[in-house]
Amino acid sequence: MLKKLSIKDQLENLVNSPEKHTYLLAVSGGADSMVLAFLFQSVGLNFQIAHINYKLRGKDSDADQKVVQDFCEKNHIKFHLYEVSEKDNKPENSIQLWAREIRYQFFKNIQKKENLEYLVTAHHLNDQLETFLIHLSKASGIKGLSGIPANENKILRPLLQYSKEHIYNFAKEHNIEYREDSSNKKSDYLRNKIRNEIVPKLLETNDHFLENFKKTSSYLNQTKDFVQKQIQEIENNLSTFNLEKIILSKEKLNKESDFVKFEILKKYGFNKEEEIKKIFIAETGSSFFSTEYQLIINRDELIIINNISENESEENIILIEKFDFNTESIEINIGNFIQLDDEHKRSFTWNFDMEKIQLPLILRKKQEGDLFYPLSFSGKKKVSKFFKDEKLSILAKQKIWVLADGNENVLGVIPYRQDRRFVCTEKTKYTLNLFN
Repeated sequence: MLKKLSIKDQLENLVNSPEKHTYLLAVSGGADSMVLAFLFQSVGLNFQIAHINYKLRGKDSDADQKVVQDFCEKNHIKFHLYEVSEKDNKPENSIQLWAREIRYQFFKNIQKKENLEYLVTAHHLNDQLETFLIHLSKASGIKGLSGIPANENKILRPLLQYSKEHIYNFAKEHNIEYREDSSNKKSDYLRNKIRNEIVPKLLETNDHFLENFKKTSSYLNQTKDFVQKQIQEIENNLSTFNLEKIILSKEKLNKESDFVKFEILKKYGFNKEEEIKKIFIAETGSSFFSTEYQLIINRDELIIINNISENESEENIILIEKFDFNTESIEINIGNFIQLDDEHKRSFTWNFDMEKIQLPLILRKKQEGDLFYPLSFSGKKKVSKFFKDEKLSILAKQKIWVLADGNENVLGVIPYRQDRRFVCTEKTKYTLNLFN
């Protein structure tokens, strides 16, 4: 049974000391979200309210907004409104996805501006059942069948334990004003079809159907948590982690079941069965990309690196833009500009004749066709061939920085070898000393 203090009990299961935190409530004007707002107000929590007027239902949309706004004004609650306009480019299809992206970006912006820790939504037990059935129809795994999480990514859903019937009864008992969204009665979306046509039939089969489903959902969540813990232990046993990369033993992982392979690799965005099969038969040097990660095949290793951090470090770094020829020498500690990882961490001191260098002097990553004249070697060599001769790993090759001048001459491959064409001689007047 839903009571005024129920919200505090539920929040205490989700966060420590709920009264010490701040919240943003997503309130549409429907019974569930208006009850949520009433409950938060009743127990004196620190919260603000956000509402989106999508302008999809004309005067009805404006009436929804008014109910929420009036509640906030009456109870002195800070109210945030987003009114959808032409700039939001409403699509012909996928309106639900479009609307979801708009509201969650709006919520995120408010939380950042107002320094609100948690977003709170009014999802309830019936929503949980609908989500379960949707995922069941799509051959979801245990995570999908576990339904809507009560606490995930700073989003709280404290009403998941209560049925829609309990919420409506509570609203009636406490005279809470709310609006009904007439579009929910149309079965034109999968969720609405399940809500309007399938769930009523299921509820007719057993007076305790929802309560039994709640228990089943709890069992599934416990099972999910157990499985994830076991998966993490398996991953830990076949992985090496550091700040820059994750290395998985390809041989050991290949001995695990398809389920374990999928559960481990999907965390890095590799969640297609066919792609995972290709990973285990691919040759050394092959790369696979997800939204955030790159997976590199290196003999018996699967090397996973973060694409975002890698891309951020791809920009050229200017070491010297101009040189004052009133100065006979300049010293540069390369460690002040780039951080060499363990595989490349070695001391070096290179001396250059500044009159031979066309500025600016930059650090960059290897480019196609790069070549140089390595000191202590005869002739010239492609940088790619130099990498191969040094037996550098695939990941190491991606980490290497090249020193180049304004004419795109390669002056050195850091920290391995400098180009002999630019070294100091007895005639040198102006010197650059590069070291780490």
